[in-house]
Amino acid sequence: MSIDKVKNYFSQYDKENDIKEFPVSSATVPEAAQALGCEEARIAKTLSLKLNDAAILIVMAGDAKIDNHKYKQAFGKKAIMLKFDEVETMTGHPVGGVCPFAVSPDVKIYLDESLKRFSTVFPACGSANSAIELTIDELSKYSNAVRWVDVAKIL
Repeated sequence: MSIDKVKNYFSQYDKENDIKEFPVSSATVPEAAQALGCEEARIAKTLSLKLNDAAILIVMAGDAKIDNHKYKQAFGKKAIMLKFDEVETMTGHPVGGVCPFAVSPDVKIYLDESLKRFSTVFPACGSANSAIELTIDELSKYSNAVRWVDVAKIL
């Protein structure tokens, strides 16, 4: 299971026990915020996109969405979301549990500036009912992100 991969990944940092698993779904931003008792903006949602036939992940605040103009400036192409049936195959995680940890080796991860307004955020952990609270520095470290980007607009 994908969450087991993420727990194993976090064991190298002695953080596997920090992963929260919920008896309810946390697959969407509103569901995750309700399960965690926090504002939706602090959910670090991970978007699965296709860039030059490869999967990339962009982690952004729960109250943000892709700004197509900014995305094209950053990546030189239009944003194209992975199709539902491509997500798990290309990223290593199922829809609803996509996260920037323990991903397929060729997946590049980017963190969006929209996250920097918070001291901590909650990304998923490989399942539709899990999350972990991380500082922005921890998210940057544990995700092995390529770089920070500014490709979002706040809703």
